[in-house]
Amino acid sequence: MDKHILTNDWAELLEDEFSKPYYLELRSFLKAEYRTHTIYPEMDNIFNALHYTPFHSVKVVILGQDPYHGPDQAHGLSFSVKPEVKLPPSLKNIFKELQNDLGIPMPSHGYLMSWARQGVLLLNTVLTVRAHQAHSHKGKGWENFTDQVIAALNKKQTQSFICYGAALHKAKKN
Repeated sequence: MDKHILTNDWAELLEDEFSKPYYLELRSFLKAEYRTHTIYPEMDNIFNALHYTPFHSVKVVILGQDPYHGPDQAHGLSFSVKPEVKLPPSLKNIFKELQNDLGIPMPSHGYLMSWARQGVLLLNTVLTVRAHQAHSHKGKGWENFTDQVIAALNKKQTQSFICYGAALHKAKKN
């Protein structure tokens, strides 16, 4: 987790964030959390949403609250789970909506990497969470960071936002 972690076009847009006081405090907090608790996703996967969907490619943003907090679920893309992981209820609901609204058949897995590579930014407003403790990293600084991601996208104005969860009404208003 250093300031060179973003290697695509997000790096230039967000590099200043990594030296701001809120992020330095967040980084210290995360170091202690990863040392003393089980945290999801794995440290190397925190920024996967930005890695797999470069800024210039973003067409749609699906905004979630925080990562799944169960074992083997979170891997840095909101709502996505690896192919061998059982579909979480929230993802089942998304798939049901797609089936009902657009006639898209229910997939056999919840791995959304293909969506990310097609320009769907799968972003949570909080990028880490303690195991079995939803919202445990809320208010620790991630919201400042993801607000900057959203602000950059709002300037671009070439994508649609889909927000899930009651805590996202604030993000929706921005």
